[in-house]
Amino acid sequence: MVRGVRTTWTWCGTLLLAGALVGGLSGCGPGVPTAPGGSPSSTSAPALPSPTTESGTPASNPQPGEVLVEVVVNGGLAGVRNRLVVHYDGSWTSRSGTKPPRTGKQTPAEAAELRAALEDPAFALVPERPTGSPIPDGFQYYVTYRHRLVVADDGARPPALQRVFAALPEGGPPTNP
Repeated sequence: MVRGVRTTWTWCGTLLLAGALVGGLSGCGPGVPTAPGGSPSSTSAPALPSPTTESGTPASNPQPGEVLVEVVVNGGLAGVRNRLVVHYDGSWTSRSGTKPPRTGKQTPAEAAELRAALEDPAFALVPERPTGSPIPDGFQYYVTYRHRLVVADDGARPPALQRVFAALPEGGPPTNP
C-alpha cells in the first residue's frame, strides 16, 4: 500500500512540476500580450505606463510636478540610504536617513542641463547594471528616468552617467549620512 501512495505522489508531483514549467516558460499567463490571431506573443514587450504627475493624472507633456529623475544611494561606510527626487521644473527633495527632507529648486539653466544629460542618446546606452568589480564599502546608485533603472557603483562610470551626476542638485547624488 505504501508503494502505491508513493507512486501516486511521485506521479502527481511530476505533473505539477511539468505544468508549472510549461506554463511558466511558455509565455502563457496573465499579462502576456497576444499577437494577431490570439496566440501569445513571445517577442512583444509589455507596454510601459504613460508618464503621470504626482497626482496620478496622465501627462502628455511633462508637467512641473512630474518626476524627472529619482536617485537612490545605498552603502558606504556609514550605510546610508538616501533619496533624491528632481521634478521637471527643477524643484527637488532629498531625504537622508531619518533627517527632515531638504528641498530646493534648480535654476532654469541647471534644470535644462539635467534634462539634456538625461535625454542624451549616450545615457540610453549606459548599462543597466555595473560591469566591473564592486568596491568594498562603496556606494550603489539607482537612477530611474522614464521607467528605466540604471544601477551604478563607485567603480568606473560611463561619461554619460557622470554628466547626469554632475547636473544633479547639490553637486551630485546624495551620499552624506
